[in-house]
Amino acid sequence: MRLFLDANVLFAAAHNPGGRSAAIVQLARAGACNLVTSPHALEEARRNLRLKYPSAVEALEGLLGITSVEPEAPSGGVAWALERGLPLKDAPILAAAAQARCDVLATDRTHFGALYGRRLRGVEVLSPAEALERLLK
Repeated sequence: MRLFLDANVLFAAAHNPGGRSAAIVQLARAGACNLVTSPHALEEARRNLRLKYPSAVEALEGLLGITSVEPEAPSGGVAWALERGLPLKDAPILAAAAQARCDVLATDRTHFGALYGRRLRGVEVLSPAEALERLLK
């Protein structure tokens, strides 16, 4: 399974080693899935960690050894994601997950809630808890 991690999931995995996002990373280390993200998501996670948990930036960098950073989606992909009702800051995430041919986009409900459980261009939008549950099945 190819699992795209949004910035909030990267952030949580880096600063909360006992949480669900970190458990996803542990399963990836064990070979249960392949982790994917985009430069956009990675930079947002870095920026937020520097502001809130600077000591966790090193942990984020450590995740990159098992995470494929795929290119951003072209503008047509972002336009498609905007048409799904996402705000401009989140549309590149869904577009990149689809472009990278991921099976799951793990993200929070803040902006993606209306898309939870839906499959869009082959990508199912799930919470980190639901993604973890899927990996454990």
